[in-house]
Amino acid sequence: MASIYERQRLYKLFFLLCCGAVVVIFLVVSNGLVKELAQQERERVAIWAKATEKLARVDAESDFEFLLAIIQQNNTIPVLVADDRLQIIEFRNFELPDKSDQGKFAFDDLSERNRLYLSERLRKAGPPEPGNPHFIEVEIGPDAWQYIYYEDSLLLRRLSFYPYIELGVMLALGLIVYFAARYAKRAEQDRLWAGLSKETAHQLGTPISSLMAWNQYLEATGTDPGVTSEIEKDVDRLSMIADRFSKIGSRPELRPNSLREVIERSISYMKKRVGGKVELSADFNIPDESEALLSPPLFSWVMENLLKNAVDAMEGMGTLRVAVTQTDERYLIDITDSGKGISRKNFKTVFSPGFTTKPRGWGLGLTFAKRIIESYHKGRIFVKDSVPGQGTTFRIELPRQKQPLQS
Repeated sequence: MASIYERQRLYKLFFLLCCGAVVVIFLVVSNGLVKELAQQERERVAIWAKATEKLARVDAESDFEFLLAIIQQNNTIPVLVADDRLQIIEFRNFELPDKSDQGKFAFDDLSERNRLYLSERLRKAGPPEPGNPHFIEVEIGPDAWQYIYYEDSLLLRRLSFYPYIELGVMLALGLIVYFAARYAKRAEQDRLWAGLSKETAHQLGTPISSLMAWNQYLEATGTDPGVTSEIEKDVDRLSMIADRFSKIGSRPELRPNSLREVIERSISYMKKRVGGKVELSADFNIPDESEALLSPPLFSWVMENLLKNAVDAMEGMGTLRVAVTQTDERYLIDITDSGKGISRKNFKTVFSPGFTTKPRGWGLGLTFAKRIIESYHKGRIFVKDSVPGQGTTFRIELPRQKQPLQS
């Protein structure tokens, strides 16, 4: 059965790799589009600079209207023209602090606030050296130069963030799909296990009734009372198991119970069945009157399941210890065995339906245990620690009841 979960891991890994490949493709395409647009803007500014240079040298034979049209067609790219002393002459398409100055104006027409703003932008761009991508040098006459400074357009700046927004949206959608699928799968599994449990309880009802009748018949025929008494105990045990199965899928009624008494009953039951080669002990570091909201039949099932698994892991020989402590908010129940241990990669998988290392078994015990503790009792159950070849510690955490039991 463990191989099923190995295949599931491979399927999940394949799904993640496919999603990662899609994300990478989208990012590469988006970044390519942004770079292509940036290149187009650089080429447009270069044409704009050429037109400015030509306009500065215009003569009677030059097409003045054509050059002016080229310059006026730039309605998106922020551009300003500065002389060789970096004094701003004019600008276009900058968003200024004072909105009344928007557009293309001679620098002398600007407010002092906007002068300082544009001058600071120009200063931060660095020196207009040949390697500076934001400056184009324009020759307007013999030994006369101007500099054209430009920035990315608002559209390009917005598009530069688009790949990251796209990535965030895709991740969000991926998480939504993942959790929706996980929730749907878990809901389906819950319905399956609940139906299976109720059907098991129903099927157990007939043989239990028959055993009760046969035991009464044996008593009536004078069979040794010791024999019929033991049979009656086993019939009662089967009835309790059927009752536990019938409660799966429906919300059990939780009532304050002595945690120590419930755990001791489970330990006492297991001591008679683990054999003399298993040393089973309990250590209670909680007050005797400590209580917890429990469904005793279901919680006992969890304890007995963990104890039985521990005995199986030790192959019927070793030490098994139950330690109960408390914090301000929770009771902590540790079940520690000296068995063969669990590999770290299976710390969570052991609670998955169908996972088992036994040649026989359905792999549902720990699945039911997790549901009982976490869904019904609002606690936690997990593998606290395990070392292959040395042993395992399972931990159960339950909310504490603040008030002691009433006598």
